[in-house]
Amino acid sequence: MDTTLTGLATRIDLISTGVDTFFLLMGAILVLFMHAGFAFLEVGTVRHKNQVNALVKILTDFGTSTVAYFVIGYQIAYGANFMAGADALIGDNGFALVKFFFLLTFAAAIPAIISGGIAERARFWPMMLANVLIVALVYPTFEGLIWNGNAGFQAWIESVAGAPFHDFAGSIVVHAMGGWLALAAVLALGPRKGRWKDGRVVSFAPSSIPFLALGAWILTVGWFGFNVMSAQAVEGISGLVAVNSLMAMVGGTLAALWIGRNDPGFIHNGPLAGLVAVCAGSDVFHPVGALVVGLVAGGIFVALFVWCQRQKSLDDVLGVWALHGVCGLWGGLAVGIFGSTTFGGLGGVSLLGQLLGSFAGVAFAVVTGAVIYGAIRMTLGLRLTEEDEFNGADLAIHRIRANPDL
Repeated sequence: MDTTLTGLATRIDLISTGVDTFFLLMGAILVLFMHAGFAFLEVGTVRHKNQVNALVKILTDFGTSTVAYFVIGYQIAYGANFMAGADALIGDNGFALVKFFFLLTFAAAIPAIISGGIAERARFWPMMLANVLIVALVYPTFEGLIWNGNAGFQAWIESVAGAPFHDFAGSIVVHAMGGWLALAAVLALGPRKGRWKDGRVVSFAPSSIPFLALGAWILTVGWFGFNVMSAQAVEGISGLVAVNSLMAMVGGTLAALWIGRNDPGFIHNGPLAGLVAVCAGSDVFHPVGALVVGLVAGGIFVALFVWCQRQKSLDDVLGVWALHGVCGLWGGLAVGIFGSTTFGGLGGVSLLGQLLGSFAGVAFAVVTGAVIYGAIRMTLGLRLTEEDEFNGADLAIHRIRANPDL
C-alpha cells in the first residue's frame, strides 16, 4: 500500500510539473507573438521607406537577444547556467528551460521597445551592439535585483518601507526600463532630417493605419499571457489579474479616444498604455482601481506624445518614452496607491517602497543608456548618413523596398 501511495504521489508530481511547464510554455508563445505586434505597430507608424527595416529589426533583435540572455543575462539575473549536458536540463519536464524561454521574451521586449523610438535614422549594426549589451548586462542586472532578490536590494526596501517593491509583471522592470533606455537613445540620435522647418514641426504621417492597428491588437491579445502567466505556475493563476488587465486596457482606450479626439493612432496606443501601467499591480488592484490606472495612463500617453512633438531634440517616433517609460513609471507608483486596502486592493504594498523601486529603475536605465549610446556614438556612430536617411533605411540597409514591384 505504501509503495502504491508513493508511486501515486510521484505520478501526481510529474503531472503537476508537466502542467506547469505547459502553462508557462503557452505564456512564452503568447509573449513571443507580441513581438509581431511590436513589428507591425512600427511598420504602420513609420514612413513607407522604412517599413522593411522595422520588420527586420524586431526579428534580428530577438535572435541576438536570445543568445545574449542565454549565455550571460539569465545567469546574471538568476544564477542559472545551461552549459551542461542535455540530460541535466530535462528535470521537471524541462521547466527551468521553459522558464528561461518565458523570461527571455520579456528581456527581448527591451530592444523591441527601443526600436520604435529610434526608427528611421539609426544605423543597424551599432544599434544591435547596444541591444546585446542591454540584454546581456543592463536589463538582467535590474531584473535580478527585483525578481530574484539579488544584492539584498528588495530586503533593503522592505526594511525602509515596510514592504518590498512590488512589480508583478514588469511595469518598471520591463516597460519603464525599455522606455527610459529609449529616451537616452533618442536624445543621442537627435531628430530625423526634415522634422523641423522654419522653426515649426513637420508631421510625418503614419504609412499604414491598418498595420498600426494590427500591431496594437496583437500586442493587446498577447499581453494577457504577459500578465496572467507571470504567475509561472497553474496554481498561481488569478482571474483578478486577467480582469484587471482587461479593465486597464479599456481605461486606456477610452481616455485616448476622448483626449486624443478620435485620432486612430492615439486610440490604438491607448490600450497599450493601460496595459503597460497595470502590469505591476495587476495581481493586487481592484478592477475599478485598474480601470482608473488605465484611464490615467491613456491620458498620460496622449498628453506626453503631443508635448514631445514640440521638442526639437526629442523625436521619439512611436512615443515609446511616453508609452512605456512614463506609463510604466505611473504603473509602478500606482501600486502603492490602488494596491492598498484603502482603495480596495489586496494590500501588502507600500507607497514609499514603490517610489524607491520605481525611481531606482528609471535612474538605472537613464545612466546605463547614456553610457552605452554615448560610447557607441563617439566610436562607431549611431546615425545613418543624410543621404541614406533621405532614401530610407529599407534601401540604405536592406537594398529593397517593402513593395519592390511598385
